[in-house]
Amino acid sequence: MSKNIEIKLLDSSSVLPQKQHENDIGYDLSSSVEITLPSKEVTLVSTGVAISLPTGIAGFILPRSGLASKHLITLINAPGLIDPGYTGELKVPLINHGQNTYTINKHDRIAQLVILKTDTITFEVVDELQTTDRATKGFGSTG
Repeated sequence: MSKNIEIKLLDSSSVLPQKQHENDIGYDLSSSVEITLPSKEVTLVSTGVAISLPTGIAGFILPRSGLASKHLITLINAPGLIDPGYTGELKVPLINHGQNTYTINKHDRIAQLVILKTDTITFEVVDELQTTDRATKGFGSTG
């Protein structure tokens, strides 16, 4: 099922989000500016695009593995959630975990946008939850 997402280019040189491979799920978001990321600091990076998501569709901004593994650059709030109704510029809060400053060039790919269909749910208050094998075992309980 294909859906159209309305997108506004906020600058004539802004780059449309795009997949690198046909079967990719994430659409790369590019920087619309050249900007320096100081060591150990968070920098909000502009993408130059704004989108309008339909009801029942959520957008998630995720880190790019190459930036993270090669340069220690990632999102401070990964994943970032875009709700339907937000139509402002998509900005990416990057943190530089490295020791040195890092320069993002204009049009560098800085994050990925993943679009998911969501359902509306209702929470039902109960006295007890079903028993499962995992039950209340927390982090690391599966291996």
